[in-house]
Amino acid sequence: MPKIVDHQKQKEKLAEAAWRIIAEEGMEHATVRRVAKEAGISLGSLRHYFPTQSELLLFSMQLVLERIRKRASSLKLDGPPVEDMKLILREILPVDEQKRYETEVWLAFTVKAMSEPSLRKFSNEIYEETKSAIFFIIQSLENLGLASPNLDVFLETERLYALIDGLALHHLQKGDEVTPKLMEAVIALHLESLCRRNS
Repeated sequence: MPKIVDHQKQKEKLAEAAWRIIAEEGMEHATVRRVAKEAGISLGSLRHYFPTQSELLLFSMQLVLERIRKRASSLKLDGPPVEDMKLILREILPVDEQKRYETEVWLAFTVKAMSEPSLRKFSNEIYEETKSAIFFIIQSLENLGLASPNLDVFLETERLYALIDGLALHHLQKGDEVTPKLMEAVIALHLESLCRRNS
């Protein structure tokens, strides 16, 4: 009986191999040949799924986003609003090994997309989707009556997005200093600073 191949699982296996190479060796080493070797399949088999490196990288990043969405949608958000917001933001910070891989892939993909038009559209979509999620959090503070008076939702969205990006980058550079615990504490302090003192 012929072996039945789950094509989606095979593509995910290749994407995960690409993640490992990007995280450990850098984007420039994530060639189709190197990824095929890491995944333990032939180059011809890899090219059946991804004829070009760009297609492999695009799928790898789409898989990152899909997994973040899946985790976020399964969060149990039934606590105090600010605590729930911290949980949501935790999903886009590199606070564990899986999220660290995702962050390294995202960063490498973003840099690559600057010079690769075929990747730029999706890179922009990720940026806008993340920004929308952060905007929703800041706006929720205001809508729930928790925000400080005169809070500028648009400005605070940009500030929180920059803070998240900065923490993620610093963690990748100096993970022994900018630890997951520290990142979560900084985010918590920042959210609390946006709230009314008596809330």
